[in-house]
Amino acid sequence: MPDGTPPAAPKHLKTAAIGGGILAVAIVAAGLATRASDASEAQHWSDARATATVQLVAAKPAAASSALVLPGTMEAWNAAKIYARVNGYVKAWYHDIGNPVGDGTPLGTIDTPELDQQIAQARADLSSTRANAGLARSTAARWNDLLSSNSVSHQEADEKNGDLAVKNAAVQAAEANLQRLLALKQFATLRAPFAGIVTQRNADIGDLVGPGSSGQQALFTVADVHRIRLYVSVPQIYSAAMWPGLAATLTVPDYPDRRIEATVIGAAGAINSQTGTQQVQLVADNRDGLLKPGGYGQVAFDVPGQAGLVQIPSSALVFRADGTEVAMVGPDNRVRMRPIHLGRDLGGTVEVTAGLRPAERIIDNPPDSIGNGTPVTIGRQNG
Repeated sequence: MPDGTPPAAPKHLKTAAIGGGILAVAIVAAGLATRASDASEAQHWSDARATATVQLVAAKPAAASSALVLPGTMEAWNAAKIYARVNGYVKAWYHDIGNPVGDGTPLGTIDTPELDQQIAQARADLSSTRANAGLARSTAARWNDLLSSNSVSHQEADEKNGDLAVKNAAVQAAEANLQRLLALKQFATLRAPFAGIVTQRNADIGDLVGPGSSGQQALFTVADVHRIRLYVSVPQIYSAAMWPGLAATLTVPDYPDRRIEATVIGAAGAINSQTGTQQVQLVADNRDGLLKPGGYGQVAFDVPGQAGLVQIPSSALVFRADGTEVAMVGPDNRVRMRPIHLGRDLGGTVEVTAGLRPAERIIDNPPDSIGNGTPVTIGRQNG
């Protein structure tokens, strides 16, 4: 053009540019809205997963009376470990494990050459002291006769009488030493201290045994098993019910279908501060030999139930450093932790002695991360 002014853009180009800008703004706005919606949905999904769904179970009152079943250990009525009292070598043994023996039955013999020599020397010492005492006695008698005729002084007569007393004392000492050695010699034969069964034998022919041997151990163990002692650790809340004469029933794994009668014969009378239990002793007849010392069994006491006790599933317990707790749900659907005291462990359920009342509802199988104030959603209720 003559004046140099650029030509005007066609109208359709301006319209296209405006439309493109509007379309770009719309696309950006749509993208932001979609992203906000996705973020909101993700937040709702995360919140829903963060709030655990729990099931509640009701605490049930304990039975008015029940069998108190506790593990017990069995011991022989009498048991003795037989050690070598004298030094020597095992010469022979006569009874092996499982053999019944009577009171005083020889179990083995120890060869004692050193002790035999000491006995021979003691006999010789005794003969020598007796000879010296005989000479002193006759000498004192002669000097006493001479004293009556004033042929010797009183001092000389007293010296002879004093020498006789010394020689007599030496005889008594030699006799005592010989008797001591002979008493030790009797221990060369190992004997059962009572009638029973040999439950252990560690004696082999040729073994060096006795107080002078290294690593001394019992050569034999004899147990009187015609009756069996049972030891049971009873929780403190049942200790008052453990009186002498209380009947109980024993079951052992060897004979699961047998019920063996037992009777309480005593209690420790003190509570173990570490376990909170009292040791109770029972006795059971074992003339048929079914019960084995050192074994264990289940002892069932028929005792009255304790007032105020409740039972809850073992899965509802929460073990923390401060003690055992259960988780409850407040009106605001937040967790409230409550400490409790446990009684008997009944396997699938446990007894609660304090901290919980019947019909109160607690969370079953609470997650490990649960704590005071944790929000939860209540699902299906059990019990």
